[in-house]
Amino acid sequence: MELYIEHPILMKLAGIADQHQIEIYVIGGFVRDLFLKRPSKDIDILVVGNGIAFAKMVARELETNVSVFKNFGTAMLRYDDLEIEFVGARKESYRLNSRKPIVEDGTLADDQKRRDFTINAMAISLNQADFGTLLDPFGGIVDLQAKHIRTPLNPKETFSDDPLRMLRAIRFATQLNFSIDGEAVDAIKQHAERIQIVSKERISDELNKIILATRPSIGFNYLFDTGLLKHIFPQLVDLYGVEVIDGKGHKDNFYHTLQVLDNIAGTTNDLWLRWAAILHDIAKPTTKRFDKVHGWTFHGHEDRGARMVPKIFAQLKLPLNEKMKYVQKLVQLHLRPIVLAQDIITDSAVRRLLFEAGDAIEDLMLLCHADVTTKNEYKIKKYRQNFELVKQKLKDVEERDQIRNWQPPVTGEDIMKAFGLKAGKEVGLIKNHVREAILEGEIKNEREEAMAFMIRRGIEMGLSPIEI
Repeated sequence: MELYIEHPILMKLAGIADQHQIEIYVIGGFVRDLFLKRPSKDIDILVVGNGIAFAKMVARELETNVSVFKNFGTAMLRYDDLEIEFVGARKESYRLNSRKPIVEDGTLADDQKRRDFTINAMAISLNQADFGTLLDPFGGIVDLQAKHIRTPLNPKETFSDDPLRMLRAIRFATQLNFSIDGEAVDAIKQHAERIQIVSKERISDELNKIILATRPSIGFNYLFDTGLLKHIFPQLVDLYGVEVIDGKGHKDNFYHTLQVLDNIAGTTNDLWLRWAAILHDIAKPTTKRFDKVHGWTFHGHEDRGARMVPKIFAQLKLPLNEKMKYVQKLVQLHLRPIVLAQDIITDSAVRRLLFEAGDAIEDLMLLCHADVTTKNEYKIKKYRQNFELVKQKLKDVEERDQIRNWQPPVTGEDIMKAFGLKAGKEVGLIKNHVREAILEGEIKNEREEAMAFMIRRGIEMGLSPIEI
């Protein structure tokens, strides 16, 4: 099968290869995406011979720099907006306790055999004699047409050799909306435990790509059904199942969470907002209670869940920085707009929510919308109408009171100066009183009124002002 390829950089590489009588192919994701008509900025060039040496030739011809990774036997250069990676053809063998292969020089056929999936094993010749010829020994084209993820060799061997490929199979199935071959699914189930030899960083990288897909639930269902999820994220597995007492059951919080994740994925590409969707109910198993009057309750799951976020981020090697704190805040507050939507909306409750949510308020409202997964059309309509009222109230109060990311107009220094105090408990108490009075609407968010309130409250506490 010959393909019509007129990609400028591939033509340049072909010319350089023929000039030096070197056999080269474009292989992997670029070829796959060519057939899927997906844009690709990454090009993998397979060199039968020394890939690094050929990369240096290309860099000289193109007058650009090349990065060499000797440990991996690869080299990479950037050209226009493309990243081009060069590797020599090789064959690999594995040891049981490591996913790092023993590598030897090989042929094109050897290299295609070591590829993870048939759709990533296709190669196109770039040499003049057969330029544009597709080499597809494992039926990658057929699998692309069938929307099928399959390994070139026995999947048990493929996944045992490199367990990360199990996650990659699920990631590709999720991103492309493909199905995974039945034998491959069985092999993942048999070898799921071997994912433990893969670094947490590599696992989280694949997990994040699944989370960023159009329908992340595809991947999480595969992760759960194959048993991989319990090895990489057991807290999420703990959400699974329905318990029934006295004929009363609660919803399955695992599948509810996946629905919330898909819902939020329909409104945002923000990875960390999607993580907040995954973790919003994470503490429900530990807060679950049953009584005959109220049935099933999960009181405090938002507070407990927020406290669990740092541990889960550390466990998965996710960043322990502002991203983590943002997710923690959304988990902590995710019930608040829902409660507001059910009750009479007071200005003080709205001011408090604006103060605590800060710049995350819009994201919090998106999460709350996504959290409505009922199939009851009447309830959906009612929730949406109430959320619109909450959103309008948030807008009105914010425009009037300017509470978002707000700091009280009275500082600790003001309090110490007014009463001749040193930093300590009394200063903190007065400052809190001022803040609460503004949030509750007792006084306006203005310095003059706040200072007068500060003096009154200090006197009530037995303090004597020295400067008014």
